[in-house]
Amino acid sequence: MSARATIKRSLFFRLNDYLALSRTPHALLDLAGPGLAALLCLGTFPSPAIILIGFVTAFAGYTAVYALNDIVDYRVDRKIWGLRTVETITPDLDGLFVRHPLAQGLISFRAALTWCIFWSAVAVIGAWWLNPFCLAIFILAAFLETIYCALLKITWLRSVVSGFVKTSGPVAAVFAVNPDPPLSFVLLLFLWFFFWEIGGQNVPNDLSDMETDRDLQAKTIPVRFGIRTSSSIILLSLALAYVLSFALPIATAVQFNLLYPIGAGLCGLWLLLTPAMSLFLSHDTRKAFRLFNLASYYPLALLACLTISLLF
Repeated sequence: MSARATIKRSLFFRLNDYLALSRTPHALLDLAGPGLAALLCLGTFPSPAIILIGFVTAFAGYTAVYALNDIVDYRVDRKIWGLRTVETITPDLDGLFVRHPLAQGLISFRAALTWCIFWSAVAVIGAWWLNPFCLAIFILAAFLETIYCALLKITWLRSVVSGFVKTSGPVAAVFAVNPDPPLSFVLLLFLWFFFWEIGGQNVPNDLSDMETDRDLQAKTIPVRFGIRTSSSIILLSLALAYVLSFALPIATAVQFNLLYPIGAGLCGLWLLLTPAMSLFLSHDTRKAFRLFNLASYYPLALLACLTISLLF
């Protein structure tokens, strides 16, 4: 292999480590949330400038917050890696590149912090341009993400904080396209993404990591309440999210054709309710991985349905 090829390969793996720090595959899927919220609020496509700046800002925000999670959890992640339980975990979207590159020593702490600060700056500039209130939401989300990490060994209620963090992107997107949105729409949107995060992301992820969390003496819903109650919480949360997916369009003055509710119904059944019911009936923690992965595609699937609905 030539020296130039070696350098290119080295740069590729370095970039791969940084993308892994920010869980970029998952972050890219999360971008569908703000896009979906904006389209539901407007009932049409924003201007090209809003779309471009909004995309860059959302990408920067998710990239920064996910990196912040690993930076704040640096010592905990090193303990997890020391337990070597990560090697036996079934791969999910968060581990497509490499899991916890900072904890493994693949990235220095200073480099990780620089990466996080850079993307935070991009998010701050973009959020201010879109709407200063969007900037306030981003700052609050970063603060709550820090709180979420700090509560690991304190209380299982940290899952509620996670729900607030995940709703921040879609809520900010609404204010980016409409400075004065209907309060009922914002509330329903918040609850929709909150219950999707709890039932489709946070609790399934903690359920799959339950044994490791017990070794760390972490406070999570599965550790505190067990598999049976956790699977019930998951099913109930996703059932509520499913119902809210139909209620949201009603909260706006926008008229959508039947393609959206039909698509929302089918996507919700396939990506949320069916795997959640399977987990509920089996109490098999391995099925939490499948639910987590499928539920991660839910906002993107609904965004596709809504886009097709608006185009046709």
